[in-house]
Amino acid sequence: MLGSPIAHSLSPVLHTAAYAALALDWTYTAVECDEAGLPAVVARPGWAGLSLTMPLKRAVLPLLDRTEPLAVEVGGANTVVFERGERHGYNTDVPGMVAALAEAGVTAPARATILGAGATACAALAALRETGLTSAVVLVRHQARAGGLLAAAGRLGMAVELRPFDAGVRDSDLLVSTVPAGAADFYAELTPTTLGVSCVLDVVYHPWPTPLAQAATRSGAVVVSGFDLLLHQAVRQVELMTGVKPAPLEEMRAAGQAELARRAASPSR
Repeated sequence: MLGSPIAHSLSPVLHTAAYAALALDWTYTAVECDEAGLPAVVARPGWAGLSLTMPLKRAVLPLLDRTEPLAVEVGGANTVVFERGERHGYNTDVPGMVAALAEAGVTAPARATILGAGATACAALAALRETGLTSAVVLVRHQARAGGLLAAAGRLGMAVELRPFDAGVRDSDLLVSTVPAGAADFYAELTPTTLGVSCVLDVVYHPWPTPLAQAATRSGAVVVSGFDLLLHQAVRQVELMTGVKPAPLEEMRAAGQAELARRAASPSR
């Protein structure tokens, strides 16, 4: 797992549980790496695969020999698989998000709103496309910084309406929050009627539940957590890296939940 900072990543727990369940003598560790150090790390021999966080998801694209169309459309690859001396790039955030929503019973939302315009919002747009949507409302603090999202929307064939971040959620039954912990607390303070959605996906997984998730639960909405997303994207990564399908979902889920429980009991971890 490459990124910076990376020490608190839950991915090593999920992957290690998967390899143990598959009886593979593989190791998966978190490696502190920024954009400047990425080429050297990718070039090291012995990798079966790599997972990447932002901003490395974009930075890795020029280093790949082959990139799946979805990763090109989204504008980022979070997974690199080494095959016959080549580096193949994939985006598992999108199928992970689709799977997490489907597990909660959300397969065909009528309308959706996204909070934020970063890389995860680009993946959310692609996931919404997979559910059948052709457009989405995106709430942003600074429209001038939404260029990457609008470019991704163009590649994906998705229509995007930008609105101010505090404009409120209107005419949507699915809200996807892609912003860091605390940034969506404004929406947690809205009344259930104003929030007005039947499902909330909050990409934060620690600390959990977030104020937004708590407000959504009180209003009767279905809540999908960042852990659900992380788990399902990791399942796809394991399948790509090992070639084994299906990956051991329940073993990975149990290991991840146990680790989150330990972290909640010891907040300093």
